[in-house]
Amino acid sequence: MSFLKRLGFYLIGLAIGLIFLAFFLSRKNAQFCYLPNCRVLKELRSKPLDYSAEIGRQFAEQGMDSTDIAEIFIDGDVNFKNSDTKAKPCPRYSIEAEIRSRPVALSIKNCDSLVTIESLQITPQ
Repeated sequence: MSFLKRLGFYLIGLAIGLIFLAFFLSRKNAQFCYLPNCRVLKELRSKPLDYSAEIGRQFAEQGMDSTDIAEIFIDGDVNFKNSDTKAKPCPRYSIEAEIRSRPVALSIKNCDSLVTIESLQITPQ
């Protein structure tokens, strides 16, 4: 097989691969979570969320709602020093974020089928 023929096959395969890659990357929900912080937050977003009435009351007192909780799970930073990632049966994570110019810290329990907010700390302005 001549060099030009092999080069032609290579370029055809490269073009098909680039088309598939462009299609995959153009999807709005394509995420590449390789770092631990991103992986933990993505896992937490994929499960149903539960929290006590007390935590709901704390959010309501601060004028926050479920969209603010969702924002914490998107833009938050997992504090692995204050987290117990090896706890059985449910690892616990400490997530810190800034919502409406106020620092917020959540303590989360991540079980197999449910994510539970255990505590909430909002620093007043």
